[in-house]
Amino acid sequence: MVSILPFSRQYADGVVEVILPIQQHEFDIPITLEAQPDLQDIAAFYQRGQGHFWIAVDDQWVVGTIGLLDIGNHQTALRKMFVKASHRGREHGVAQRLFDTLLAWCQSQGVMDIYLGTTARFLAAHRFYEKNGFDEIAREALPARFPVMAVDTRFYWRKV
Repeated sequence: MVSILPFSRQYADGVVEVILPIQQHEFDIPITLEAQPDLQDIAAFYQRGQGHFWIAVDDQWVVGTIGLLDIGNHQTALRKMFVKASHRGREHGVAQRLFDTLLAWCQSQGVMDIYLGTTARFLAAHRFYEKNGFDEIAREALPARFPVMAVDTRFYWRKV
């Protein structure tokens, strides 16, 4: 049974073990852990203000992640949404449960908007975001404090 839990430091290595292989091997993105300071101190980066970070855990193993970065003005950035291949798909529901947890948090914390950036190559992710009420927007429509990553080429927004 997969549980959705708030991030705690005991799962730091597990988070990296989920995210890096997906970035590097599945999508051939030349990115390192060192290039992602948010993964080196998840609590300080995400778990402040209206932000947070959750993990999906199956038998003590991290199988999914999702982060919410507070960018001010009741706006947030969805970041680091990854699910191991073994736990993807509607039959597992891990991605949906992670997102539903994030959305419930946003509603309880008074978040008004969620923005996200992604690469054009994450086609399944695009379908997921659109199914969950996100609209594609132009880069110019992003709030000034939105942290655009080098690999981001598509941007989405949804009202909470």
